[in-house]
Amino acid sequence: MIALVALIPSFHHSIIPQDPTPILDRASASFDTVRTLAADFVQIIDNPMLGDPDTTRGRLYQQKPNYFAMRFTDPKNDRIVADGRRLWLYTPSTTPGQVIRSTIPGTGTTGPNLIGQFVEHPRERYNARYVRTDSIGDVAVEVIALTPRLTDLPYSAATVWIAKQDGLIRRIEIVENSGQRRTITLQNLTVNGAIPAREFRFGPTSGVRVVDQ
Repeated sequence: MIALVALIPSFHHSIIPQDPTPILDRASASFDTVRTLAADFVQIIDNPMLGDPDTTRGRLYQQKPNYFAMRFTDPKNDRIVADGRRLWLYTPSTTPGQVIRSTIPGTGTTGPNLIGQFVEHPRERYNARYVRTDSIGDVAVEVIALTPRLTDLPYSAATVWIAKQDGLIRRIEIVENSGQRRTITLQNLTVNGAIPAREFRFGPTSGVRVVDQ
């Protein structure tokens, strides 16, 4: 007698991981079309050594190639500004009376390449892994984990949430070399709109000490 189980076809198949490369290629092509970008942001910094995660929020502006600003509404008046020549880091909520001035970084979370560093030449820069589909608000996204091929970056791993609709990044999670985890979520994006020049200017007020780094 032939065992019944032998007559039942097998529907078990190995799950083939989805290739993240076409998603990153589309994100790269989408970012190539971006001249300016403005968005509301929520930033969460999780450092186990410092206790509970710290949440900040505000408005982000970017204009290629070297202009960038994060203007915080919480904590109010904190700001990060790349004016095309120098980076200004002003955080009166934690260090009143002082602003740090430095060269504009090419990578990290404080310069014009906040988004571009993950989608410009991603095949050469990262080993990528497809994680899952997800959503941010009403925006459907695909989540891609990135491991840098180079070792001189200020982070050891990153994850990006790329919108299915337009290929633009809506969330970035970075594991910094210190072990600190930083997540930046972008919402209410405006692409290629006019951004007032004042958003990319920073002038220290009287009594504020400028520290060069």
